[in-house]
Amino acid sequence: MAGLVDASGAALDLGRPPQRIVSLIPSVTETLCHLGLEDRLVGVTVYCVEPRDIVRGKTRIGGEKNPDLERIRSLAPDLVVANIEENVREHIETLRAWAIPVWVTYPRTVVDGIRMIRELGEVTGTRARAAEILAELEPLYAEVLRASAARAPARVFYAIWRGPYMTINQDTYIHDMLRVCGARNVFGGRPERYPTVTLDEVAAAGPDVIVLPDEPFRFRRAHLKDFEPYADVPAVRRGRIHLVDGKPFAWHGARIAIALKTLPALLRA
Repeated sequence: MAGLVDASGAALDLGRPPQRIVSLIPSVTETLCHLGLEDRLVGVTVYCVEPRDIVRGKTRIGGEKNPDLERIRSLAPDLVVANIEENVREHIETLRAWAIPVWVTYPRTVVDGIRMIRELGEVTGTRARAAEILAELEPLYAEVLRASAARAPARVFYAIWRGPYMTINQDTYIHDMLRVCGARNVFGGRPERYPTVTLDEVAAAGPDVIVLPDEPFRFRRAHLKDFEPYADVPAVRRGRIHLVDGKPFAWHGARIAIALKTLPALLRA
């Protein structure tokens, strides 16, 4: 475990596998459990909901942006796992100032998400279990990528917010998951990572598929009415507006296998 460097550029040398872990990211919480670390997981955020039968018994330390740092310290963790985008740098610095080891992640592509599993295996001393997961995941990734390259990509609008509508550009994990699974993000070229768009702009982009996930905004059937005035848009005309679980699109780590097995068919125009 010596010589490991995380996404923030900080080196980590634990000396021994951690025994008391706090996770500040829902997708990492799920991945740590897949690595067999549920008994060592002592603290999670209020948004850590999977695996449900495991996390319901864990201490809640607040949200990603507003964790209770004193509660984290009271748990005496020998590892906290955080994320550059989802967590606050000052909080990470405070934990480190208290001599609490922090491993910071930042997957921005599907390959990064796969690599994160390997890195967490290294950091937590679960290399063998990580290798088992990757033995399925890496060939699956290659297979899906080959299949996607063999056909024309579906033009996709992926919404993340309503009032106003917001989406994602090419510098996001969701964009890369769409790409890998055979889609072209119609707003991928926007300069902002999370651009605001109007429905007129969506219509002008002519998506073949519209994806309305249940996170971070909770899209529901009532929101399908927003698109009724745009009957000429291919996705609307063909009834290809999908209300979906957002986790396969956005959660790194263990959820990637589910995404690669289910999303290509959903996105195929």
